[in-house]
Amino acid sequence: MKIKKTIEFPEEVLLSLRTDENEFIDEMKKTMAIKYFANKKLSIGQSAELADMSEEDFIKLLGKEKISIFRYDNIEELKEDVNNA
Repeated sequence: MKIKKTIEFPEEVLLSLRTDENEFIDEMKKTMAIKYFANKKLSIGQSAELADMSEEDFIKLLGKEKISIFRYDNIEELKEDVNNA
């Protein structure tokens, strides 16, 4: 189920960015998806869905933004997982 809401933003923003409203909205979705993933609020799948992308494309986008898909708060967690593998 998707929720549809209306947002307003100044037309001047679109002119300054030299973009149209659809590109602007797509960029907003991607930006929010990246933010929520990086802040551990959404999974890769949820973030990809928010960004209207496949998981593979979203992972590539994270790579371009230099955001790791691996979620380790410290090196000890990583070492433990490697040892358990």
